[in-house]
Amino acid sequence: MKYAICQVSVSPLRSEPTDLSEMVSQVLFGEKVEVLETKKNWIKIKADFDGYEGWCDSKQFTEVSEEEFHSIQNDKFASESFNLAVENDAPFTLPLASSLVNLRDGKIKFGTKELDYLGEFCEANFSKSEIPALSSMYLNTPYLWGGKSVFGIDCSGLVQQVYKFCGVKLPRDAYQQAEIGEALSFVEEAEPGDLAIFDNPEGRIIQEGIILEGNKIIHAHGKVRIDPIDITGIFNTDSQTYSHKLRVIRRIL
Repeated sequence: MKYAICQVSVSPLRSEPTDLSEMVSQVLFGEKVEVLETKKNWIKIKADFDGYEGWCDSKQFTEVSEEEFHSIQNDKFASESFNLAVENDAPFTLPLASSLVNLRDGKIKFGTKELDYLGEFCEANFSKSEIPALSSMYLNTPYLWGGKSVFGIDCSGLVQQVYKFCGVKLPRDAYQQAEIGEALSFVEEAEPGDLAIFDNPEGRIIQEGIILEGNKIIHAHGKVRIDPIDITGIFNTDSQTYSHKLRVIRRIL
């Protein structure tokens, strides 16, 4: 088994080893992966954070030893929307929630790489009451299928990344997250930070978001936005119609 760490801001995770293939998720800077298979310039990886599998461009990762892989604790994260790092006198941007591997005295070190980190950081110890503020950092991020960064994000990526700051490792997809936690009987029981899950007429889960105060929800629909929510579902303030039908409210924390 080989091990690696993402060395670019965001690496697309694809269903097949080609740039033409669908992006199913992303790997952010500093995230650890197991390398399952290699095909030319592509590696099939398993993300350490959520176990998601797919194909990535091998040039966007740097190999590390098994010992280093297991010794790294990804417990410090970039905490601003855009964070500056410098490698070999060249700057590049680390998105919110990037893992700051072995951060010490302003330096990130893994494998043979060393970067100066000039951004802000935090640890994964936020409380449920802070989830609304964390989620608002993604406001107006464009919707992107498979995305989980401030460059583009989908509904389950938003939930997963926000809960990461609370030390909670949620699975990647909405249908998986819909099985986590406690189901509430009524929308009136919901607290800020709870999850709202939505389905289509066939019963397939198609959307989720995070409950805010004042009967509002933050979710990724075209962009990360805030809309009213009630027992029926999400009321889109732009179209003045209900965009999603509520299935269940779930409490994770």
